[in-house]
Amino acid sequence: MASTRDALIAFWREEEAVPFQGWDFSYLHGRFHESPLPWDYMALARNLLPDAANVLDIGTGGGERLLALRDVWPPAVTVTEGWPPNVALAAERLGSLGVRIVAANHHPLPFAPGSFERIIDRHTGFRSWDIARILAPGGIFLTQQVDALWGWDLQVAMGMEVVERPSSYELALQYLRNETNLVIERAASNTGTMTFSDIGAVVYYLKAIPWMVPGFSVGSHLPYLLALQDRLERGEPLQFETRQYLLQAQRP
Repeated sequence: MASTRDALIAFWREEEAVPFQGWDFSYLHGRFHESPLPWDYMALARNLLPDAANVLDIGTGGGERLLALRDVWPPAVTVTEGWPPNVALAAERLGSLGVRIVAANHHPLPFAPGSFERIIDRHTGFRSWDIARILAPGGIFLTQQVDALWGWDLQVAMGMEVVERPSSYELALQYLRNETNLVIERAASNTGTMTFSDIGAVVYYLKAIPWMVPGFSVGSHLPYLLALQDRLERGEPLQFETRQYLLQAQRP
């Protein structure tokens, strides 16, 4: 048994060292699954772009999803990204295509009032008042966001104390209504699951998202990883709760 566990731990350390770039989890194909959402963010974004003069993609990562929409890009495309490795990756992938790349993760965003007819944002924080400021009259904002309680039970499994907090979805709606004159056209939230097939996939995932379990490493969290391995060997699924929400709003 000891040799089996030693081999597992060695494998987990290998997974810990696998590089992650952009916002691409394809390395975990077949080992990580999220339950489907009741909406299709990419389809909604695709429908919004063709009749616009420009678009801002907030937090583009490595440009993975923006590139999937390339056939419907408006004439002018701007992206922001705040994580330095992703800024370089976005520049490499998008720069030659005429995309303006702005290294920013602060508010207010460095754009003039009324700059954009379309603003899209998948999983990057925003401020309602700032979106309203840079959105052109008649412009549309579309965002899909991860709730603050995403994966709370995975955090608990990693030894964290999770503090009860308000729904991010309800707060976002409140801020949109109280801070802006934007008209909310779509609003939906969803609670689902994410499932891992093995502990190595958990290790890779937590290393890729360092803010979820701050200071995570195989060495520092080994007892918790071993407890999850015991759970897996008992036939229990490595399944944790996900929470997301979608908002679409238009400036009058």
